[in-house]
Amino acid sequence: MMELETIKVEQEGKVAIVTLNRPDKRNAMSPQLHLDMVEVLEELRYRDDINVVVITGAGPAFCGGMDLKEFFLKNRDDKVGFEKAYRAATEWRGRTLRYFPKVTIAMINGFAFGGAFSIIEGCDLAVAADDARMGLSEVNFKLFPGGSVSKSMANLFRPRDALFYGLTGRPFDGVEAARIGFINYSVPADELRENVMALAHEIAAKDGEALRATKDGYRLSLEMSWEASMDYTLAKQDQLTMRQGGGWMDKGIGDFLGKKYKPGLESVES
Repeated sequence: MMELETIKVEQEGKVAIVTLNRPDKRNAMSPQLHLDMVEVLEELRYRDDINVVVITGAGPAFCGGMDLKEFFLKNRDDKVGFEKAYRAATEWRGRTLRYFPKVTIAMINGFAFGGAFSIIEGCDLAVAADDARMGLSEVNFKLFPGGSVSKSMANLFRPRDALFYGLTGRPFDGVEAARIGFINYSVPADELRENVMALAHEIAAKDGEALRATKDGYRLSLEMSWEASMDYTLAKQDQLTMRQGGGWMDKGIGDFLGKKYKPGLESVES
């Protein structure tokens, strides 16, 4: 599909595979990588032939966190350059991924440290190799999980787990990440890609507008009262009907009543 300086994008059916492509740096995030990701996600946002975006890393690492030299030291005296890179870094891993109109899956194939946590948390789903190595190592070099990472910890970790791993800087593997709820599940490394792509294709086969509405309904209802959420999801249902041209009501319910499929056991044909 497209290949930028630090990002490679491929397409399999309705699934886009976005690969952080700095394997010699364990895919650590440089200012250029952040700018490239902004460009990639903006392109994929409007692709009608894409329903799911899988994010992974080239080589044996998912993402080694922020490239401290490129991001902080080289930008020390460049206020504008630092501000531009910082804004891109926080936006795409936070607001952009969280409210992205496509389903996003983090495929964690190896090292994932520091700032990589915000990529994982920003994605809708996350699957890791059993032996993937993750951690919040900032405290080990007199720093703390800053930027968007502290918020990512607060969003997904239980308080005891967030403080334990934040204060000790200890690494943990994919099995532990699943146990504490940081990811959905883990699988043996040699099964990771096949497993995640099967999941991605399963989701991508469903109606794109219904997928988007599911995400919006969940994400935005977190911030609402019960009454506001009820009003919002009712309006969202009307919007979905309009965008589908009546699809869920006519084809979904209609096909169910016509005994063409069994909801809960199978999906209605697109």
